[in-house]
Amino acid sequence: MTDAQPVTDPRPQLRGAVEQMNALVAAVGTGRLGERTPCGDFDIRGLLRHLLGAWTKFAEGAAAGGIQPGAPALPEIADDGWADTLAAAGARLVAEWEDEARLAGPFSAPWGTSPAYGAVAFFVLETVTHTWDLNEALGRPAALDPELSAFALATAEAAVPAEGRKGAFEPARPAPEGADVHTRLAARTGREVK
Repeated sequence: MTDAQPVTDPRPQLRGAVEQMNALVAAVGTGRLGERTPCGDFDIRGLLRHLLGAWTKFAEGAAAGGIQPGAPALPEIADDGWADTLAAAGARLVAEWEDEARLAGPFSAPWGTSPAYGAVAFFVLETVTHTWDLNEALGRPAALDPELSAFALATAEAAVPAEGRKGAFEPARPAPEGADVHTRLAARTGREVK
């Protein structure tokens, strides 16, 4: 997370990132859930479960001023239930952060404490990066929002060391010359890009 004061309130980017991911998840067919993604050992189902867990914990942590270590208790999701489940989790996440006062206080996480607005920016980074992962796994069916990727890239550059963060991001990789902002974000967060 970053301690730098954001130029803008990061909640619009959080809403946009959730909407972008949910639009892409709605396009995932049940027959594709076992396909690999560029994110570590995750297949699509594993990536969606990871994201559901992150959104759930971050929503729960909004009022509490932080998240606790460990995985949240998640229900089993039917193969055809991912779009509805993530849409509900995303709506809850955005709603929990609507209170502007929550941005002003500190936010604690297993990796440290920062101002809450930094945590929101970090979860935008998390969501936008995983949206790139999913889009790649599906063969790039969506045109991703360059403004969201630029925000996420700036957050990564401010909050994630180039050597990565254990359990979150692999070490940064070089991006090809002339790469677009989505590819630069993927490389910065440790994805192998071409």
